[in-house]
Amino acid sequence: MDILTILPPVLALVIAVATRNVFYALGGAIWASETIIAGGNPFLGLLASVDRAAGVFASAGNTRILLFCLIIGALIAYMQKSGGVAALVNRLVSAGIASTPRRAGAVTALTGSALFMETNVSLLTTGIMGRPLFDRLKISRERLAYLIDSTSAPISILILINGWGAYLFSLISEYDFEDPIGILAATIPLNFYALLTLAGVFLTVFSNRVVGPMRTAETRIETDKEDVTEPTRAIYMALPLMTMVIATLGFMLWTGEGNMMAGSGSQSILWAVIIATGLAFLLLRFTGKFKTDALFDMGFKGMGELLPAVAVIFLSLALGNSLRALGTGEYIASVAASFPAPIVIPAILFLSAAITSFATGTSWGTYGILVPIAMPLAIGAGVPPALALSAVMGGGVFGDHCSPISDTSIIASFAAGCDHISHVRTQLPYALIAATGATALYLAAAAAMIN
Repeated sequence: MDILTILPPVLALVIAVATRNVFYALGGAIWASETIIAGGNPFLGLLASVDRAAGVFASAGNTRILLFCLIIGALIAYMQKSGGVAALVNRLVSAGIASTPRRAGAVTALTGSALFMETNVSLLTTGIMGRPLFDRLKISRERLAYLIDSTSAPISILILINGWGAYLFSLISEYDFEDPIGILAATIPLNFYALLTLAGVFLTVFSNRVVGPMRTAETRIETDKEDVTEPTRAIYMALPLMTMVIATLGFMLWTGEGNMMAGSGSQSILWAVIIATGLAFLLLRFTGKFKTDALFDMGFKGMGELLPAVAVIFLSLALGNSLRALGTGEYIASVAASFPAPIVIPAILFLSAAITSFATGTSWGTYGILVPIAMPLAIGAGVPPALALSAVMGGGVFGDHCSPISDTSIIASFAAGCDHISHVRTQLPYALIAATGATALYLAAAAAMIN
């Protein structure tokens, strides 16, 4: 495999940092990737880029993701204009539950942790709730994005009673392990990156201190990001949100035929968001303050405000498909497999997964590439399977929640209502600190566990 396969994601990162324009970065990376696939012909690469983008809709899962990201704009608009958001914030503050930066951060992090069943539900729920709360307490939107993004994926990979667990179980079931569920469970205390990331979240919350570029973000907080709406009743926000969460979990049970781990997350959240948006619409209509036509206009305006974010997610999905066709992940995985010393294998697997997920913007795609390499490598080298698997799992989460081309990172940015590149810049130091600690711990764990 050619080293040129890593050029497109590197180009995306360089353009994103240089221009602070994620559209240029993603578009340029797709063109570069397709040009390489086309044998170096930029014109054919351009034509293939259009086809690659159109191919995003060939996946029902991708289409559902784009639809729910659009429809959630209407739900946010209804909850804001109803006064429900302002009312819920008033109640949380007056009751003392979220009256200080520490308490507001704790409520946000704990809510995100409780919603471990589906990362997008976690991001959207905590982001929508946290926006006005953080604004009132003069905490930056970047800190909110960091808290929700560094909670949702790490908690999902630790509490594996969800789609993440089902997917990983299906990957390791291909091997002749006596107890694959036991191996999966044994990864929990060994998933050092996820554990350190969550520790960093709660340390930030309770110390109320930030590091790196986040300090700069905290000094330029905007206080007029949301329209000021007179508080009405908290139920106008609480009921649609609760409906979305409960409906998502219920649909995951239904689509999984009683097994939530086997349910379809993309189907469930799309159906749930539609129901929650319809409920918010009816709540406003029955107040008598809004006419039907005005509510439709309000909903379309809310969706329109999210079109740029949806376009970014669309381009990131197209780039992910292109990089898979190019073989970027396989090349990075082959580099990791070239290190024969057993004691360094877990650390190398972690770093390989981290680089792959950061470059491709996908954790599940990284697992699909690296788990089939990690398991035979672990068996042959005498590395405990749970240790090797946890290294791949944690490395995949690294890119999933901090890569600028990851759909999860993008959703976190617009759920928190902050600039995407600013979110990536402010969160990355925390992720790198956790990744450095995890690498050291994998070396130590391998030294202790490998004979």
